[in-house]
Amino acid sequence: MKKKLANETTVVENAEAPKSSFFNKVKRSEAVIGYLFMLPTIIGFSIFVAYPLLSSIYYAFTDWGVTSAPKWVGLDNFKFLFLKDPTFIPAIKATILYVLWTVPASIVAGLLLAALLNRPIPGIRFFRTVFYLPVVLPAVASLVLWKFIFAPDYGLANQFLTAMGLPTSDWLQSERMVFPSLLIVCLWGVGSQMIIFLSGLQSVPSELFEAADIDGASGIQKFFSITVPMITPVIFLQLITGVIAGFQVYTPAMLLTGSASGAGGGPNLKTYFLNYAIYQSAFNQRQFGFAVAEVWVLFVIVMLFTILIFKSSNSFVYYEEEDR
Repeated sequence: MKKKLANETTVVENAEAPKSSFFNKVKRSEAVIGYLFMLPTIIGFSIFVAYPLLSSIYYAFTDWGVTSAPKWVGLDNFKFLFLKDPTFIPAIKATILYVLWTVPASIVAGLLLAALLNRPIPGIRFFRTVFYLPVVLPAVASLVLWKFIFAPDYGLANQFLTAMGLPTSDWLQSERMVFPSLLIVCLWGVGSQMIIFLSGLQSVPSELFEAADIDGASGIQKFFSITVPMITPVIFLQLITGVIAGFQVYTPAMLLTGSASGAGGGPNLKTYFLNYAIYQSAFNQRQFGFAVAEVWVLFVIVMLFTILIFKSSNSFVYYEEEDR
């Protein structure tokens, strides 16, 4: 009897063996097909992302001009940046100051504007479109317009102040007023933050406001006790993207604070941002190795700020799933 059962088991195993080998072949062929579909992305990532990234690490430690071959110089580029370059430290300070000015102001203005436009009033779609319109306008055209508005001699801003009997200003040519002027220009494009905040406000559960109404809460209390905590993930997103974009600022330094010769970053290097310093090193001074070293310093600064924000997010970001 035992011998018969053993023979039957052997027959069953032999019958299942071809099936398992067939399925294994099918799985292997599916895996090969999958890798073939991934191959264009892998090749593109390797050529256009991974290789330039790894190459830039090497070039940051070289003396590399346009016509000369890269020459290894070690840490000389970084030593010159922090110890001898008279414009690099001011560029770091100007960029950080720009981020500290514009990012919080953009978040607050975008949130308040979204709260105003999150009301069921007639023509609300028209007003949303009007406030978002500056975002889709060409950036260069908008900056040229603002340069005309802030012109000390014939600008609309000074003409308005003169008509109101108020003192005029040099705006972009004044060390004291250049950052407030850039802040006004930055708030011109606050429509992008407004749209994201608007989607976040519309996702807040209405029953929370109904319960607050029963308790007799005022509008300000509902805003700070319900609305703001519920959209803290959106605020966190805006903070991260705003900081990263703020450290990459370049166009205002080139167009708004440029002189007649085309040199930007004025007055007195107040808007000599890091991205503009990188542009000057690479394309005006033709020192690409030096420019790549500046890029990596910028990368480290952005990474440190991003890590700091992520580490502190647990203290102010509320996720509804945590209560479940």
